[in-house]
Amino acid sequence: MASTILIVLILIFDLIAFGLAVAAEQRRSTAHIATDAEKDYNYCVYDSDIATGYGVGSFLFLLASQVFIMVASKCFCCGSALRPGGSRAWAIILFIACWVTFFIAEVCLLAGSVTNAYHTKYRTVFLENPPSCETVRKGVFGAGAAFIFFTAILTEFYYLCYSKARNSFQAPYDTGVGMGTYS
Repeated sequence: MASTILIVLILIFDLIAFGLAVAAEQRRSTAHIATDAEKDYNYCVYDSDIATGYGVGSFLFLLASQVFIMVASKCFCCGSALRPGGSRAWAIILFIACWVTFFIAEVCLLAGSVTNAYHTKYRTVFLENPPSCETVRKGVFGAGAAFIFFTAILTEFYYLCYSKARNSFQAPYDTGVGMGTYS
């Protein structure tokens, strides 16, 4: 039987990660070009850097969620055998799918957080081209949030299928060769 406490805990962690990713998308840094008081050079001025913290928090909550579910299921490959059938087949498919979406979500969150934290520090002479005020592209944290959502759904279904295949398997009592009729 699937652990209800674990399912609820994983769902809560995934919802927190999703909320933080959406908040990071809403609060990502913006920049504008400013000129010094003597009008000698241009430089970039960035606003709040809170989206980096939200992105890292989302990254960590999603990572914790994945670690909990993999420890509970013994990462699918350790432990006793699973019952052959549909539940095991779906558990294998969902295991692979949840790892793929997890990886994509983590890459989006990490890339968005690193890019959001990066602020150009150089200045340009006033007559030259304005400096490049790099910021994170719109939608990077949003893509991370979408893949967190997919990961949450796939992980929950994976654990349910895994639990069904694990609990319904019964090992045979006698694994030896029956030689009773030949003695």
